[in-house]
Amino acid sequence: MLSFEQALEKLLAAAQPVEEIRSLPITAAAGRILAVSQQSTVAVPPLDNSAMDGYAVRVADITAAGVCLPVSQRIPAGTVGTTLQPGTAARIFTGAPVPAGADAVIMQECCEHGEVGNTSGVVINHVPHDGENIRRAGEDISVGAEILKAGVKLRPQEIALAASAGLPELPVYRRVRVGVFFTGDELVQPGEPLPPGAIYNSNRYALRALLEGMGCEVRDLGAVADTLEATRDALRRAAADNDLVLTSGGVSVGEEDHVKPAVEAEGQLDMWKIAIKPGKPLAFGEIRKADGKAWFLGLPGNPVAAFVTFLTMVRPFILRLQGAASVSPRVLNLPCASVWGRADGARLEFLRGWLNDDGAVELYKNQGSAVVTSLCWSDGLVLNPPGNTIAVGDTVRFVSFAELLS
Repeated sequence: MLSFEQALEKLLAAAQPVEEIRSLPITAAAGRILAVSQQSTVAVPPLDNSAMDGYAVRVADITAAGVCLPVSQRIPAGTVGTTLQPGTAARIFTGAPVPAGADAVIMQECCEHGEVGNTSGVVINHVPHDGENIRRAGEDISVGAEILKAGVKLRPQEIALAASAGLPELPVYRRVRVGVFFTGDELVQPGEPLPPGAIYNSNRYALRALLEGMGCEVRDLGAVADTLEATRDALRRAAADNDLVLTSGGVSVGEEDHVKPAVEAEGQLDMWKIAIKPGKPLAFGEIRKADGKAWFLGLPGNPVAAFVTFLTMVRPFILRLQGAASVSPRVLNLPCASVWGRADGARLEFLRGWLNDDGAVELYKNQGSAVVTSLCWSDGLVLNPPGNTIAVGDTVRFVSFAELLS
């Protein structure tokens, strides 16, 4: 069997980002992968500005608390004031440019209304230091600084950063196109009557949701009859305008398992046994088409095995196709609040676990590869090494579903 690391390395070595790059308005770029690093053409902030509402002053004019200065001007955000004359203060608001000559801003809570002769003034009840409450020009971003690296997923944070640097649009990789279909005469769609011996096809809906959650364009060919010719036809149609063809089940060597010979007839296939649980079987190959090839991945049929294998193997493969620079989830070292004594001696186990109020991982009581309730109950997966038993208080490696589904 291949180790998990060996299998993942093989997958990632094969994957290359899609070639097409599109320039999108920043209003439409969230969730996409940036194709080209971006630099700022402006400083952020562009001018020294006030960090709060108050009064711009010269530090030299305030040697002790209680000094009263005439207010010479009012500077709201978006307005550039005149040079501050010695012995005066300027009423200023958050974000407004600090006038030339001023070297501190006193927040309004430290000031009160006053009079200087017949002129309205302000009493300063605080002795400032140089630069107090002033945000310096370029302190966030300098002109020419690289603000976004190629390969980053554009979250709302990155969109905000692009907007603050004045970038109206961003170059992103086009969406990865994935064709899916499902074989098995025993599979019935939810909402239909369930004949004896049949099961509802949960993998179809789980995989579609996972793919759409990653921002893929999904082409669902639905259920395919359990014949070699029908399976070959589905492969051709799925590969025609997609980057990846994804199926679950049907890649064994039984008389009713037609996916393996169909892929071999339409392209090439490598059957892997991976030392993971749940999972183990994974089919990886390619389907020939007129303009090249489409990748093929065949997942196990058991629903938990298909779900876990997607998150741990297919997800990083698709991320690489999308152009993502980082494809590895963050793994946390956490205490375990459960006992696990049924260690598999040969395979890395992905155990479903829940985080309790103490920040410890509790394991679901039934870790079977068909127990879908374990996925709903859990917060993520414990990566348990081969042959390892777990006692209460042991440290385990944990990756959250929030991380894997982001």
